[in-house]
Formats: sequence, structure tokens, C-alpha cells
Amino acid sequence: MITACNDPRLLVETSRMTWRQYVIIGLCVLLNGLDGFDVLSISFASPGIAADWGVDRATLGVILSMELIGMSIGSVILGLLADRIGRRPIAIGSLFVMAGGMALAAQASGIGELAAIRFATGLGIGGMLACANAIVAEAANRKARAAAVALMASGYPLGAIIGGTIATDLLQHGTWRDIFTFGAWVTVGFLPFILLILPESISVTVRRFDAAAALPRVNRALNRLGHNALSVIELVKPHEGADEGVMRGALRRVTLLLVFAYFFHMTTFYFMLKWIPKIVTDMGFEPSAAGGVLVWANIGGFAGSLVFSVLTARAPLRPLLLATFAAAFAAVCWFGLTASGIEPLSRSAALAGFFTNAGAVGLYALIAASYPSHLTAGATGIVIGFGRGGTALGPIIAGLLFAGGAGLPVTAAVMACGSLIALAAIFFLPRQTVKT
Repeated sequence: MITACNDPRLLVETSRMTWRQYVIIGLCVLLNGLDGFDVLSISFASPGIAADWGVDRATLGVILSMELIGMSIGSVILGLLADRIGRRPIAIGSLFVMAGGMALAAQASGIGELAAIRFATGLGIGGMLACANAIVAEAANRKARAAAVALMASGYPLGAIIGGTIATDLLQHGTWRDIFTFGAWVTVGFLPFILLILPESISVTVRRFDAAAALPRVNRALNRLGHNALSVIELVKPHEGADEGVMRGALRRVTLLLVFAYFFHMTTFYFMLKWIPKIVTDMGFEPSAAGGVLVWANIGGFAGSLVFSVLTARAPLRPLLLATFAAAFAAVCWFGLTASGIEPLSRSAALAGFFTNAGAVGLYALIAASYPSHLTAGATGIVIGFGRGGTALGPIIAGLLFAGGAGLPVTAAVMACGSLIALAAIFFLPRQTVKT
């Protein structure tokens, strides 16, 4: 019989949270914040890039999407690889890719070169996103898991807030290249923390090694989680005929609907995040003021993610997410109707950020709740990887709408429909989820 005494996963799931588990979750919040800044650095830099190189809106929409395409590919490939060889080495490798990409972007001499660099950077960001979600889901106990995953996702707007505030100052005293240089140094600074704090996945370890080889690795992970070492562990023996893949059996429908929901909500989410600076500068405001509006959007997003995290302990996840998507649609439409003043734009951007980011946070929590722990990184990678097609498509569609003569109200209303489509996908999601 497998008990908490010999099953390390059950030990972590049923024991009280330790301070080291909170530290690991906190580090993943910061790593997700780093992802947030790395992704949005091109948004803060876009007005300067357009001015320096004479880039039109349609071309700029493609440039804004390049790292998102890279994220799609990186999430799928590296997320699945992380479930096979471990989350920690993939997280470390992803960090190196992100740092190198930011450093090279600061030296780019043309649109084609910058596009290639941002695509490569996106590969690392995608790998880090998949790993962070899986690490937090496994590091938290069963009671705290949904809130911990939602809290981890809150790091994304937090990184955009802090990084955006710094980027605004850099734009006032320097150029758009300084944003990427700053991002490269900060990314490198996280490496020692990953090496010292992040544990390897216990779930992956007990499936990858025999008992003798797994025991010391499991105990090292338990030590980093703040739990006592075990003298013996029970290796996982999959049931005969069990479907172990995220695209097999009952999980296939879950995965497809989550991909569909993530894809379309991301078209709405990234329309806001990628186009706000250019929209505001085209209204006649300075790039630094445009960056300030984007910061307010992320302040709203951070607040929305925290509120959603708290509500997961008090309300069922699925209906909470449905209500959030409906509110996101209305808020983005309202942003499109906002008068062209910095304060009204900041308020409406903050409200839209609140609900769109809460919806993204809810999807991360739903992914973690829908799969067994040893499939979480791969499931996250597949959902956000294929779903990130929406992140790439959103800025492109908006750019084409603007280039075709559509005004902000029409463009915002069209892009807001992504959240409504996501609502429909989650409505048809099976109510039963896999218990990890």
C-alpha cells in the first residue's frame, strides 16, 4: 500500500506548507515576472523602433508577434521535454536563451535581425513558462495548489509593472536599446537563485529512475521543499491500459478545449499588451506617457490576478473563470470607447488589464487542476504552446484592422470577442477534472 510514508508526492500533497515551499513559489512568481518584462520589452520599445527604422503598423504588428511565435514552439517542445528529463535543467537553459536574446536585441541593426532575435528569445520564454507552472503545481500542497498557481501567474503583470516603470525612465533618458540591455542583466541575475533554490520534479524522478537511483534525487528535492528525507520510496507503477498522454483518452477533449480557450483569450489579452503604447502615441502623447498607460494596464492585471487567486479558495474555479471572461469582453470594448486623455485611458486600460489577466491566471490554474502532476509541464506546454498562436495572431489582426482604416472602437470590439469564444470553450469543458 502506498502511503505518505513512502510516496514522496503524497507526502508533499498532504503535509503543511513549509517556508521553503513558499520561497520556491515566490521565486517562480519572480521568474514569471521576468517573462512578463521580456515579452513586453518590445512593446515599450516599439514606438522608438518605428521612429528609428520607419516601420509601418502592419510590419510592426508582425515584429510584435515574433517572440510570441517562438514562445508557442518553445512551450510545446521544451514543456514536453521537461516532463521527460526534468523541469530544472529546462528552466536553466531557458534562462540562458532569454538573457542572450535580450542582449542581442539591444545590438540589432535592422528589422529582419530583430525579428529573428525576438523569435529565439521566445523559445526560452516558452520553456520557462511551461516549467514554472509545473514547478509551482508540484511544490504546493493539494490545498494551496490552485491559489499558488494563480499567484505564480500574477508575476507576469508584476514584472511588466516594475520593468515598465524602469523602461519609462530609460526612454526619458536613453533609447529603446537600453530596455533590452537592462532586461539582459536582470535575467542573468536570476541564474544563481535557480541553481540554489529550485528543486527537481519528484514526479518525473520516480518515473525516470529505478528505486536506488531515484531515492537520493527525491531526497534532495524533499530537502529543498523543507521536508524530511525518506528511507525508502514507492516507485510509480502505471495501471495497465492507462492513458498517460495529454492527447489520449478522456484528456484529449480537455486539452483541445483548453487550447481553444487559451488561443482566443490570448488574442484579446495581447491586443491590449502589445498595442497600447502605439495606440497612445498615435493619439499625440509622448512614448514615456504611452508606457505609463501600459504600466497601468499591468497594475490592473496584477490586482486582477491577486483577486482571482484569493477567490479560488472561496468559489469553484470553472464558473469563476466564465464570469471573468464575460467581464474581460466588456472591459476591452470600453477601452476602445475611451476618450483620448491619459487619465481616462489609464483607468480603462487598468480595468481591461484586471479582467484579461485574471482570465489568463484562471487558465493556468485550470491546467494545473486538470492533469496528473507528472503531465503538468507537458500539458502546460501544449496548451500555452498551441494556444500562443492567439498571442501571435492578436497583434497581427489588430495591425491589419488599423491598416485597413478601422478605428480604435471597432478594433477593440473585434479583438474583445476572443474572450467570449474562450468563455464558450470553458463552458463545454468536462466538469470532472483529474486529481493530482
